[in-house]
Amino acid sequence: MPHPTLLRRGTAMATATAALLLAGCAQTGGGAAARDDTDPTALVNQLEASTGKFAGQRRSGAKGICAAGEFIGSEQARALSTASAFSGRAVPVLARFSVVGANPKAPDNTRTQRNLALQFDLPGGEQWQMGNISSPVFGAATPAQFLGRLQSLQPDPATGKPDPTRVKAFADANPEVLLQAKYLAAQPVPASFAAVNYWGVHAFGFVDAQGRTHWGKWLFEPVGGTQGLSDEEARARGAQFLFADLRERVRQGRAAFDFNLELAEAGDRLDSPVVPLPADRRKVNLGRLTITSVAADDSGAGPCAAPTFVPLVLPRGVVASADPMLAARAAPYAISQGRRLAEPPAR
Repeated sequence: MPHPTLLRRGTAMATATAALLLAGCAQTGGGAAARDDTDPTALVNQLEASTGKFAGQRRSGAKGICAAGEFIGSEQARALSTASAFSGRAVPVLARFSVVGANPKAPDNTRTQRNLALQFDLPGGEQWQMGNISSPVFGAATPAQFLGRLQSLQPDPATGKPDPTRVKAFADANPEVLLQAKYLAAQPVPASFAAVNYWGVHAFGFVDAQGRTHWGKWLFEPVGGTQGLSDEEARARGAQFLFADLRERVRQGRAAFDFNLELAEAGDRLDSPVVPLPADRRKVNLGRLTITSVAADDSGAGPCAAPTFVPLVLPRGVVASADPMLAARAAPYAISQGRRLAEPPAR
């Protein structure tokens, strides 16, 4: 367990970093994000109240496994952005695969969201962090809407379950909050962490050598294609198969993703994580991510313990859009990290 002084120092630094990231976002090529005064502490508190709190665990994506790999950028990427990630030389990448939610024992054989968090360690100490999910849309359009959705899902103390009337009333007034759940419900249970698509959901700008910004939304697509399980296969796999499956696929050299960018066109919506780009938008391959090793255990320790994978940690040559959900991520991540590191791990 880290020393308490280091914990306080780390939390303070994380909070300060969050403030800097939020300030920087308003100065990007995407313009200033729409003002949203939702309290990040209230968001974290409500997340705990609605989805559960497990000491020493991440408030979301608690069940996860750390991995490492490398990324090699493409020639097409170098034409779109000056970012050093696209040099064509191998870049080390820290990856964390996880299942949505606060429960570190969440079942693997359900139609729920999978996550792929990444940290590219670039030359000169530069980093690029990402939080990608197995849905083309997020669960809310704004921080205020996300808070309201969580409030509607908070279990009633008398029943231990959300009040269906309250849930329906909020969803009827905010239909965007159902888009992600509808998408996931229509998909099969992913057969592997390495066999499902992961979307960035937010728009980013890629700045080329001439200073032009090319806007788009990215996704990581498994090189071997997506693979789902039938209901019978999912039941047979059981609730704990994803970590062993990933280790075996990496051992066989079958865990790689194409990093693709869907390019936006004039008139496309760039400030909302619940509005994907039209399906006919041109797709550019930015390079390939190959997972080369997986942690021997899932204790949460190791190189993935500290990073919060804030998608506003960007390299030169990539800029954030004015998406309010993107701007709102840094502060809750820092608050959650401070709480997690100060708690004794659950046993």
